[in-house]
Amino acid sequence: MITKPTIDRIMEATDIVEVIGEFVQLKKRGANYVGLSPFANERTPSFTVSPAKGIFKDFSTGKGGSAVTFLMELEKFTYPEALKWLAKKYGIEIEETQMSPEDKAEDNRRESLMIVSGYAAKFFHESLLDTDEGQSIGLSYFRERGFTNETIKKFELGYSPDQWEAFSSSAIRNGYQEEFLVESGLSVKRDNGTLYDRYRGRVMFPIHSFTGRVIAFGGRTLKTDKAVPKYVNSPESEIYHKSNILYGLYFAKKSIRDEDNCYLVEGYADVLSVSQAGIENVVASSGTSLTVEQIKLISRFTKNITILYDGDAAGIKASLRGLDMILEQGLNVKVVSFPDGHDPDSYVRKVGTAAFKKHIEENRKDFILYKTTLLLKDAAGDPIKRADVIREVVESIAKIPDSIKASVFIKECSHIMQIDERALLSELNKMRMAKAKKDSQQQANQASRNQPQYDDVAPPDELMYMEEMQGAPADPKTAIIDAQEKEIVRLLLLYGNKMINWDGIANTYIGPFMMLELNDVEFDIAACKQFVEIYRQEMDNGVLPDEQHFIHYPDKAIVDLTVNLLATKYILSENWYEMHKILVSDEQANMKATILGAIFHLKMHKVGKILENLRNELQKPNSDADQDILLNQYMHLKKVEKSISDYLGSVILK
Repeated sequence: MITKPTIDRIMEATDIVEVIGEFVQLKKRGANYVGLSPFANERTPSFTVSPAKGIFKDFSTGKGGSAVTFLMELEKFTYPEALKWLAKKYGIEIEETQMSPEDKAEDNRRESLMIVSGYAAKFFHESLLDTDEGQSIGLSYFRERGFTNETIKKFELGYSPDQWEAFSSSAIRNGYQEEFLVESGLSVKRDNGTLYDRYRGRVMFPIHSFTGRVIAFGGRTLKTDKAVPKYVNSPESEIYHKSNILYGLYFAKKSIRDEDNCYLVEGYADVLSVSQAGIENVVASSGTSLTVEQIKLISRFTKNITILYDGDAAGIKASLRGLDMILEQGLNVKVVSFPDGHDPDSYVRKVGTAAFKKHIEENRKDFILYKTTLLLKDAAGDPIKRADVIREVVESIAKIPDSIKASVFIKECSHIMQIDERALLSELNKMRMAKAKKDSQQQANQASRNQPQYDDVAPPDELMYMEEMQGAPADPKTAIIDAQEKEIVRLLLLYGNKMINWDGIANTYIGPFMMLELNDVEFDIAACKQFVEIYRQEMDNGVLPDEQHFIHYPDKAIVDLTVNLLATKYILSENWYEMHKILVSDEQANMKATILGAIFHLKMHKVGKILENLRNELQKPNSDADQDILLNQYMHLKKVEKSISDYLGSVILK
């Protein structure tokens, strides 16, 4: 396990805005930063980062926490993996204690796949650079493609020896388990149980995760035998899901954000050549059809995508329909094509960086207009085909969520296709109405499927009990107590380490004062109860824990409780007073009333709940002795209730 001093150094060095800014495009708003949620598909920012508190809160999904929590939620890291990622980012040396067998087992599987993939990348890279076979075959190939030493090193390109078991044998000798070699797809198991190398005789393109770790590979054969597949890619695994990965994104994300544009190409070599030419904001879908998940990855950094097509007209037409997904996500799409026979890789090598950039600038077209022009060429002289083209173009425009942008494209396409603008608008409205009707029907069907049928499920009383067991308050009184328990935790978080300087009370901290006053209170909410226990334990150790202690606490329930109480979606404008002269009360203006009010309101409702239970017991037939005990308890608590009520200035009706 990572030592406590190391964790403290990591937390001190971590800038949450800087960390999350690598994954989400953030804009400053007041004291906080906002952006689109990376966990949900949204068009209005509900994702907030507070640098002062060191937390994020995603109001669309409810997720929140520290930079560590963010990495765990987004990248599915374990707690140690997230800490190690931050340590690497900030150059902090990791110190670890011996892990227990249980900790090792929990941390082992996913990390083992990562580690074995990292070892494979190193093995293939060294085979390329340090072996005669790698240099004469693999390195020669990369040199012929024009890749420099810097590019080869940056992207960790490699070579897998043309031997059946070169990699597998090396990995086994170095202590890597067969199970993870097979699951990662690096090795294949024969019927007799032995392993052989999947990528033998291929040049290797490591695929990096969003955070820079190698998670998969693409291997290209250099043989001309048509029976041998040109590319072999890693199978899906626990760490690699190809629909969620864009090749080169780890290296391109900063440039994409800086340039506010992402170039999208098809293959590994396209990314390498274009990046080497100084255009670093380039990624590839790696031969797979573009997915919604990949588009959302790009949208974290920019709303502008430029597609760099090769010169194959048939391939361009086949992929046009798939690009409608980009429009649906609200992104702006431009298209650049290259002369026949050229793809981005070959063209940049032929003409050089300056001419390549000039070609992009001079030939970049909006996707809708590009599609319209291209399809009209095919339909020339054929009115039936022309009608189909018009309908297909309008279908694409209908995908655009921005109505103003859609109207502009309708006007442009009307001019290009020489058709009345009103006819296009009419067709557009028909398509949108049909889609709205279809969506509405799907929602109605879904709601119908989700509606409980009491003939098939538990009766209402049992449903209420089930809801209570799942955490929903059984009655309004319980809801009030839940809210007041959370209010106590909130006050401890914000003011626990502040000094008291009240009339009659001084020279102590709010935290210990509250804990002493709450010594006889039993909390009902599990997370609140655990929070108070942790707070009390830290006090016993001579520490007053602040909000950062709980934001970075290993238990997710504690982190969620903390962030939910600290985060707020709205900030009160100064104009409330400066322009409208409306004064909003500040709880810090009278801390004594704030703290004591919270404590005594909670006690009042706790006592009220106990009194209600005692009244119910007194109405049951019990022995005289039991009745006397219950009655004495009831009378004592009525006095307690009266004293609390006197302090609060409230009236008891029962």
